[in-house]
Order: sequence, then structure tokens, then C-alpha cells
Amino acid sequence: KIEIVCADPYGAAMWSWFTNGNLETNDGDSIAEGIGQGRVTKNIEGIKVDRAYRVPDQSGLTIVYQLLREEGLFLGLSSGINVAGAVRFAKESGPGQTVVTVLCDSGHKYQSTLFNRDWLESNHLDPDLPLESILGR
Repeated sequence: KIEIVCADPYGAAMWSWFTNGNLETNDGDSIAEGIGQGRVTKNIEGIKVDRAYRVPDQSGLTIVYQLLREEGLFLGLSSGINVAGAVRFAKESGPGQTVVTVLCDSGHKYQSTLFNRDWLESNHLDPDLPLESILGR
């Protein structure tokens, strides 16, 4: 059985659309760029999403840095959020499942933000947080 899952940062409207049927969001904000649009476009109309997850920026960032260190993948936060959602789905689904996600952005445009330790510190984000610390989120 194929299931469609939405992973969205806090403050983004798609999670609310898929879970509540509205675009209202007042549950925080995110530093993620280009994810969590605030309108329903034609390609989203009528889609049935089986699960929708909120992913904190720190979880996405931890995944981004883990994939850079362990796999050599230089990704942006949208990709980190997608992978964090895929990991959560895999944990909930149990063994024997095939999970697919999209690595939708590179890290190149984030060199002054996600890959700048001063910027991360000013936004209360820790690039060195162990992966195990966010897997339950």
C-alpha cells in the first residue's frame, strides 16, 4: 500500500491544510525557506495525505549535518525536514517497509545561514546535536 506523507516545519500551512482543512497556522515559525507555502495550488487540490508531520527546525538541521558527515550529501533544510519526516514514518510503520522521500534542495544557497555557526547560534540551533536526540520528535 502506498501512503503519502507531508513533512512541514512549524508555522507552515500545509500541515494545517492536510490535518484540519484550513490554512491557519499559529504554532510557531521556521527558518526553512521555500517550504510550507500558505496557499493551496492546483497540484495540491484534492490530494489525500495519509499522515502529516510537524518537524522542528532543529530536527531537520540535525539530519542535514548527519547526512553531510556520514554520506557526503550537502543539503538544505527542506531536504532535512523531508528526511526527518521519512525517518518518523519508517519508525511508526515498522520493519519491512520501503520509504521514499525527495532531497529537494542543495546546501549551496545556505552557506551564510545553515552552514554558518554564528548564524546558527543566533537562531538557537546546534549543528552538533546527536541524531539520537531528535529521533523521537
